[in-house]
Amino acid sequence: MGHKTPALVCWFMAQGIMPLYTPVAGSWLNMAESIQRILVRRALAGHCPTTPRQIIEWLEATARGWNAHPTPFVWGGKRKARRQRASARRHPLGGSGAQTLQVVQ
Repeated sequence: MGHKTPALVCWFMAQGIMPLYTPVAGSWLNMAESIQRILVRRALAGHCPTTPRQIIEWLEATARGWNAHPTPFVWGGKRKARRQRASARRHPLGGSGAQTLQVVQ
């Protein structure tokens, strides 16, 4: 894991970069990547940055603006639809949270 060696992490920090180690899989990661795409599109739309500093400043300004008036997100997608279909095929047991695949009389 070369990207986690103390020497490299110290170098990152000296450059003003804080490495964030996130899992490589997970449904929340898809949303994080979507948010990154939105930020980049909003920050760089119609612009041609000439320095890395400009990119950083534009991204930070865009994030500050978005944080001032955040967009609510709702989880959805294929997994949610699959869970809803599975839940519709089950029958609740007396409000306990338990479910069965067959109606209990």
